[in-house]
Amino acid sequence: MNTALFCFSATARLAFTVLSLTFFSLSAQAVEKEFRSLFNGNDLAGWKGDPSFWSVRNGAITGVTTAEHPTKGNTFLVWQGGDLKNFELRVEFKLVSENDKKFANSGIQYRSRLVDAANWVVAGYQADMDGDGKYVGMLYEEKGRGILALPGQQVRISSADDKPKIEIAGATATATEILAANRPRAWNEYIIIAEGNHLRHFINGRLTVDVTDLDKAKAAIAGVLALQLHAGPPMLVQFKNIRIKTLP
Repeated sequence: MNTALFCFSATARLAFTVLSLTFFSLSAQAVEKEFRSLFNGNDLAGWKGDPSFWSVRNGAITGVTTAEHPTKGNTFLVWQGGDLKNFELRVEFKLVSENDKKFANSGIQYRSRLVDAANWVVAGYQADMDGDGKYVGMLYEEKGRGILALPGQQVRISSADDKPKIEIAGATATATEILAANRPRAWNEYIIIAEGNHLRHFINGRLTVDVTDLDKAKAAIAGVLALQLHAGPPMLVQFKNIRIKTLP
């Protein structure tokens, strides 16, 4: 073996690796510069909800119910920055139930509306999540049309006789792939992209639903952003690194 050639090749490979890592790091930084933070990591400034359920713990927005202090219905923490229309939202979340039981449920409301301000009740599109990962990444319409797309589905929504007509147009991933992407009881990244009537959800980079909502009477084009704490057994949900980019 030519030692000089080997040393040169090793040096070249190392230099290429360093340059590649630098390029991807700079690219990631450039992308993040397009986003603005919606949470300061210290308190609930800019957010409003029932303070008996919502607080900040260890740098994360935290919603908690206990056996002694349950919520009678789903309650929400609402961002006060106004309505969102076309955007890409990135959020890290963690969902834990009491004694590691499977039941735990939460979600991220977007293009939604506050229907009961006194009790912090929100209706509209919800990027769903649950304790065992069966519904993580799903599109659900809170207090509306219900399940619009299950994880792994590409759908088109219209209406017939004032009822939702859901046409499955394809698949985004298998159930196994989505379950593998989700990390139960650990931090996960949720990405929501809303552009016109086209809605997409991603869990840790995996596309979970791809929805085109053609129901002109019920499709929402703008609305509030909110975080859900679900009624039911005691649970804890946390959110951090909440950031958004406005799209045309």
